[in-house]
Amino acid sequence: MPDEPFLRARSLSVGYGEDPVCAPVDLEVRPGDGIAVIGANGTGKSTFLRTALGLQEPLGGEVTLLGSAPDPRTGEVRAAVASVLGDDAFFPALTVTEHLLLTAVGHRVPEAREVVADLLEEFGLTDRADALPSALSSGQRRRVLLAAAFARPRSLLVLDEPEQRLDAGMRNRLAEMLVQEREDGGAVLVASHDPVLVERAATRVVLLHDDGVRVLDPAAGAAAIAAL
Repeated sequence: MPDEPFLRARSLSVGYGEDPVCAPVDLEVRPGDGIAVIGANGTGKSTFLRTALGLQEPLGGEVTLLGSAPDPRTGEVRAAVASVLGDDAFFPALTVTEHLLLTAVGHRVPEAREVVADLLEEFGLTDRADALPSALSSGQRRRVLLAAAFARPRSLLVLDEPEQRLDAGMRNRLAEMLVQEREDGGAVLVASHDPVLVERAATRVVLLHDDGVRVLDPAAGAAAIAAL
């Protein structure tokens, strides 16, 4: 359906076992949206993202991804959704360049080597291009994962606390890239503790809490993070 959002949650309850970690969430993510999910530690930000992507079963309510129940194994989801949810997606014998090429070539990106070279520069990894994951710092590994998400076509970009272990300059550049993502017609769904990134990159902010969910504008969302 042309008017179908990329992601729709209706009274979506998330958690582990039978215990929800936050109040039910109602949310739509459409082209051009930048949705920041914020809240104190333990309020379900990562759990919400994982449930929205079909990596975890909901406790209640409904969620659709690209118009259907979320299933990360389908070709449609694999083609349209890029995500960075953790630091465990490395092949130990592949270099940084080989990781990015594997992603770009696997998604049939034209001129993949040029795209990868640009991303290595963008994420400050040119001098680590031939390094193995074991030789990288935690911040460098984070940048490789983010670069891989940008190395492939996507309609929806989902990031879980992408600011972790990035310096201030890289955080600012990431915010600029997320704004560009929206302006190019994609959508961004990001869980974050970074008030600057939220205020710059988001169009709406969802504040999770165990006794309610609030939708805020970016400035109010940034202020709410500072008060957590």
